Amino acid sequence: MLSGLSSTPSLTVEQLLERFRTGSARQRRSLIPTIEKRAEELASLGSAALAGFDPKGDDWAAGWLLQVFQRQQPQVLPSLLGASNGWFDAPSAVGIDYSPLQRDLLAEQFEEADRFTSRVLRQLAGPDAEQRGYVYFSEVPPMQGLDLITLDRLWTAYSQGRFGFTAQAKLLAALDGRYERLWPRIGWKQDGVWTRYPGAFTWNLDAPEGHMPLINQLRGVRLMDALLNHPSLEGRR
Repeated sequence: MLSGLSSTPSLTVEQLLERFRTGSARQRRSLIPTIEKRAEELASLGSAALAGFDPKGDDWAAGWLLQVFQRQQPQVLPSLLGASNGWFDAPSAVGIDYSPLQRDLLAEQFEEADRFTSRVLRQLAGPDAEQRGYVYFSEVPPMQGLDLITLDRLWTAYSQGRFGFTAQAKLLAALDGRYERLWPRIGWKQDGVWTRYPGAFTWNLDAPEGHMPLINQLRGVRLMDALLNHPSLEGRR
């Protein structure tokens, strides 16, 4: 059991990594400052720093290590990411390349990641949605579940588990499915309507849990409801 940060200076870098990998979410978050302080030591492990993590999963501890390296030890990233520019597996049933999304999330460029996500949702909805520039709720059920899972996994992995469709769905469930209570909780306007004008949205990890990705609510809650209740995402809660 972790006793807090006071015990971490005596840990070897391997022991610190193991605690970060196996601890509870609360324990991991208590170790974040130490992980950042010892980024150089962790980077010296090379690929071994991520050896205990599954690239097919969505473990945010792995995502956070990569984000720390991006900020403090960027020279180690090429050997970790390889030619794909993304450590996490990102399969698509329709041939979508998710490496731009991984790059944006890794660099904490959340607005660009959100725009990419919106484009993918339109692409998954079909040519009519791409032409009109938005998705109807009725176009959500036929969407490829594999791609929705990939989007959700990447948002989860690169946000300390705080963003993504699963995070939004769990919050909604905790609020008895009441969207009027969800909007203020995740930092959206009461009616769910948002634009991307400067200052209208918070594009960093200080945003409320569930804040991203933005799902356009100009036509009410039906689009978000259809997306969060897609069968592929229901299985991830």
